Amino acid sequence: MKTIKNLFKTTALAAVMFFASVGTTKAQFDVGDNVLNLGVGLGSTLLGGYSGSNFSQTPAIGLSFEHGTWELGDGTVSLGGYLGYKAYKDEYNDGSYSQSWKWTYTIIGIRGAYHFPLDNEKLDLYLGAMLSYNIVSFKYTNNNPAYNSAYDYSAGYGSGAGFTGFGGIRYYISDKFGLNAELGYGIAYLTLGVSFKL
Repeated sequence: MKTIKNLFKTTALAAVMFFASVGTTKAQFDVGDNVLNLGVGLGSTLLGGYSGSNFSQTPAIGLSFEHGTWELGDGTVSLGGYLGYKAYKDEYNDGSYSQSWKWTYTIIGIRGAYHFPLDNEKLDLYLGAMLSYNIVSFKYTNNNPAYNSAYDYSAGYGSGAGFTGFGGIRYYISDKFGLNAELGYGIAYLTLGVSFKL
């Protein structure tokens, strides 16, 4: 985990230094713009499951909305929201008895980002931060009558607030549609998806 955090910090710092040195004209993302992003995450930051033969998981789905709020220098600051979802399930069968574990994660966040001005109408490069709350739902079932229902399998999987950073790039194929990639601590380390300018 430390290695991934250090990699993220180094990448973010390098991106800021690079963007600051690039010749600029105007931000692709302007005040008043509204963008909806939908993506699938790779490398989830969330825990769950035992990776047994009956282990399964949903894709890490991230949905975010951004509104161009004000100008800052030649760039634009956006404010918006984030919703992420991921679930894990593990099952174990022993003769006539079975048990299952299911973890469900829902992340709700408020995000702000700075969109860099670049001399390219198709690119939108940004860095930002998110204040979020991770809602964890855990369910354990066991049909063995000898099972001690007082045992808590959910220890270590509690809900909680978080403050995270992210950076991303969008490439607009048309005026209203683009592809995006985002690195950060949301529902996953890396999210790839599509963007719609509303």
